[in-house]
Amino acid sequence: MDDLTLARSLFGTTMAFHIIFATLGVAIPMMVLVAEILYQRTNNREYVIMGKRWTRAFAVLLGIGIPTGTIAGVQLSLLWPGFMEVIGRVMALPFQIEMYAFFVEALFMSIYVYAANRIAPWMRIASLILVAIGGLASAVLITNVHAFEGTPAGFRISGGKIVDVDPWKAFFNPSFLVTAGHVALSAYVTGAFTIACVSAFKMLKNEYGSKVYKFHQRALVLCLFTGGIFALLTALNGHESAQKLHEYQPEKLAAAEGLFETQTHAPLAIGGFTDRKTEEVKFAIEVPWALSFLAGNSFDTEVKGLNDFPEEFWPPLFVHTLFNVMVGIGSLLILIGLAAFIWTRILKKDRFPKWSLWLFVLSGPLAILGIESGWIFACTGRQPWTIYHILTTADSVTSSGNIGILFILFTGMYVFLSVVVVLVLLYYFKKNPAIKDLEKDDSSNDVSIYT
Repeated sequence: MDDLTLARSLFGTTMAFHIIFATLGVAIPMMVLVAEILYQRTNNREYVIMGKRWTRAFAVLLGIGIPTGTIAGVQLSLLWPGFMEVIGRVMALPFQIEMYAFFVEALFMSIYVYAANRIAPWMRIASLILVAIGGLASAVLITNVHAFEGTPAGFRISGGKIVDVDPWKAFFNPSFLVTAGHVALSAYVTGAFTIACVSAFKMLKNEYGSKVYKFHQRALVLCLFTGGIFALLTALNGHESAQKLHEYQPEKLAAAEGLFETQTHAPLAIGGFTDRKTEEVKFAIEVPWALSFLAGNSFDTEVKGLNDFPEEFWPPLFVHTLFNVMVGIGSLLILIGLAAFIWTRILKKDRFPKWSLWLFVLSGPLAILGIESGWIFACTGRQPWTIYHILTTADSVTSSGNIGILFILFTGMYVFLSVVVVLVLLYYFKKNPAIKDLEKDDSSNDVSIYT
């Protein structure tokens, strides 16, 4: 493989690994906050125990997320010097502000962990709000660089030089708000369903009606409701994201839907795969006129096809499959959340069928797969550009060589870290099962969730 392919493979592998921990690092503090609020409202101490256990998992995941994020930052500089030259001149603000966001997250998580029994209830909630804001801000600020890559603003190139730099205009680029919203909402979806996955699995392993079963059932219902709501909001945000693609990156939207000819009343292709020779999406289910409505809120909206652009500027056509995986999983998670609500709140059932528990177990890995598919689609769909219509990926890559060796070494390290983090979590929660926390809570009147 050439240096460009190796560099993309190495950085892509790093981000695919890091994004799992970054996403859960955003989502888990929000879930702890929800549990804390419910405890304050209901005085049900099972919510306290949920918060405690989720925070412990968060600490382990954070221990991997921080170094992998650092590695990603270093690789940006080493692998993509052409890109970082532009970022250093134009888009340094997110990296600078992100340090303060991480400081806020770490500071107030420490306060919540070590002083929960010494501060007022509203102060615990305030601490968690700031933790959630800090974690979300870190993710949004870094992801804003990706938004800038797709909708660059705040500078121009003249005579091969960067001129007229406006850092704040670059920061608030046209897709900033939509991208930030999508990052936040999809992270909350992933975190909620990942926790739901664990709760459902524990219910399968424990006797129905037992104390542990009821505890995990309460956690499961909370996560399914929360995840379902955020999944619906993510879908609504996705509609706006599609409109931004239509306006600013039409090639990407055309590739996502396998649309070759410009047309109004364009159909939405669900499933199938894009065939370059026949210029169609084979085996797809077409929804008439839906793509035009998705792009511009009108069936008359004209959607540009790939044939309107030079083929060397086309994104890889397999992004259609990535897009469908992302949307398909998101739709399924909405249905799972809705079904759980109907089953427990409308039909008043107090026990989930065994087959549904296995579906809930599957929802966690599916949510992570959805995040991965969405991230790969977002980055690959921008190719061959690093900065859309300004800087190509080929012009951004390093010429230093030896990337193949780095790729092997880093991939091996990620495999090792994956095994380690799983073993640590399994060991810790096997040593500290839920029943231990429940029994300890019964024998104590201390309101602290960390004693």
